[in-house]
Amino acid sequence: METEQKEIYNMPRIGEEAPHFVAKTTQGEIHFPEDYKGKWVILFSHPADFTPVCTTEFMTFASMQEEFKSMNVELIGLSIDSIYAHIAWLRTIKEKIKWNGMENLEVKFPVIEDIKMEVANKFGMISPKESTTQAVRAVFFIDPEAKIRTIMYYPQSLGRNFEEIKRVIQGLQKADAEGIATPANWHPGDDVIMPAPGSCGLAKERVESQDAETYCLDWFLCFKKEKK
Repeated sequence: METEQKEIYNMPRIGEEAPHFVAKTTQGEIHFPEDYKGKWVILFSHPADFTPVCTTEFMTFASMQEEFKSMNVELIGLSIDSIYAHIAWLRTIKEKIKWNGMENLEVKFPVIEDIKMEVANKFGMISPKESTTQAVRAVFFIDPEAKIRTIMYYPQSLGRNFEEIKRVIQGLQKADAEGIATPANWHPGDDVIMPAPGSCGLAKERVESQDAETYCLDWFLCFKKEKK
């Protein structure tokens, strides 16, 4: 007796190219990454439409969508539901739901219809021990070169921290632009970490040649002051 062979996907990892896909969405068909050249992308999944935690998350994303656009970031949502369920749910959010000071919010970013779980499987969004029919709360941060830069995974019961999502984008963009790293609990305006020296000579020079804009706690841990 022949058994159906299911394709097995490995979750893409940080530094790898994000999987390509074509998908039907609430904003029409999208081709990824072709339609997003030169843009940062936050691709996020949610377990299902008309669920309470997801509703609060979509309202928060909708309230921040213009702020993300100003940072050259596009949002793409996904759940294993039909396009009609998506539309009905997003209309309900706009017309009926008031929460945390937010109301009358229109979700303008695309939400993928993924009934066959094709995109969800490519990104490893299905955790069988959690659910075989719903995606977990995954967040993929994808840079303008379509490379995955950060991955966050939340269980179905835990709502995401959207200030952290914004902070991750800010930190990645700053690191790319300035060739620095960010310390624990960094926020925009905080001092940043300079790359560690690659030789004894450079380490000695780094410590001995500090200026008004840099300071070292040791040879391997030097900071660049941010202008306040």
